[in-house]
Amino acid sequence: MPRGEVVGTGEREGRPSPIDVHVGSRIRLRRTLLGMSQERLGEALGLTFQQVQKYERGVNRVGASRLFDLSRVLDVPISFFFDDMPDSLTSTFGGQLGRRASPFSDTQDAFGDDTLNRRETLELVRAYYRITDPAVRKRVFDLIKSMGPAEPS
Repeated sequence: MPRGEVVGTGEREGRPSPIDVHVGSRIRLRRTLLGMSQERLGEALGLTFQQVQKYERGVNRVGASRLFDLSRVLDVPISFFFDDMPDSLTSTFGGQLGRRASPFSDTQDAFGDDTLNRRETLELVRAYYRITDPAVRKRVFDLIKSMGPAEPS
């Protein structure tokens, strides 16, 4: 088998596997939601920030022990890294992998794009959860909802 080719993952000619790219995007999502820098995550894992960047871009494959360490440091179950995997990957690479029920899965499908992974969205969510008073947080939530179009019934 030629170097860089892995059977069953779709990796060809040195391009990252779509699954590795998905796992990397989930690492980035969780790190950003926690307000953690690549440097800080790297320090917690004994890596450089460049290595973290490569994991997040899917350039470097995340091994099982590293995935375990990431789940511990980022405080998520290992399954988090496979949640919300696009249907195109699950049909190509097997079964219902990653199509777990999550509070955002229907919402993400409704957006049909990468909205939930955009920096603006992540910063908005972090800012929202920094509001410590639950009553104020609820008012902000209601205000934002009132500014958008009416929800379909």
